[in-house]
Amino acid sequence: MASSLICSRTQSRVSSVLNRDVKQYGKKFMFDCNEETCWNSDQGDCQWVLLEFPQPVNVSKVKLQFQGGFSAKTCRLE
Repeated sequence: MASSLICSRTQSRVSSVLNRDVKQYGKKFMFDCNEETCWNSDQGDCQWVLLEFPQPVNVSKVKLQFQGGFSAKTCRLE
């Protein structure tokens, strides 16, 4: 089983937060291991997440989980 590359020194940025309500929907909820919370973007095209790791990493798998009833039409990994 692969372990997560996300650590306390991993920096993240997101395109938006729903209604700018970071207390309920902020990026900190993406990796808190709680299925009751999540990052929630505002509406619009091209929502994105940027991760900056503290050292070089080898990524072997990316897992995305969308909130019930929602999904992306297109995803792009760069």
